[in-house]
Amino acid sequence: MNKAELVDRIAEKSGASKKDSDAILSAAIASIMETVASGTKVTLVGFGSFEPKPRQQREGRNPKTGESMTIPATTVPAFSAGKQFKELVAA
Repeated sequence: MNKAELVDRIAEKSGASKKDSDAILSAAIASIMETVASGTKVTLVGFGSFEPKPRQQREGRNPKTGESMTIPATTVPAFSAGKQFKELVAA
């Protein structure tokens, strides 16, 4: 499912217009991204949580030359599914 299909499904289930559904979905996604980027965890009970996770510096290889290189430490976004979501998928 892509964003347009999700907007269609939200509009269908909520009774809102596609335009309003798109605006709400875009605002929700932007808010989650901004919050996680600022270093704060976002929890949606039953669905899951989004949080920033630090990744340590590590050694890697250049795929073209095969020589070793250092991959710098960084912070990446992570998602953990909630209990309800896990149970629904496992059923």
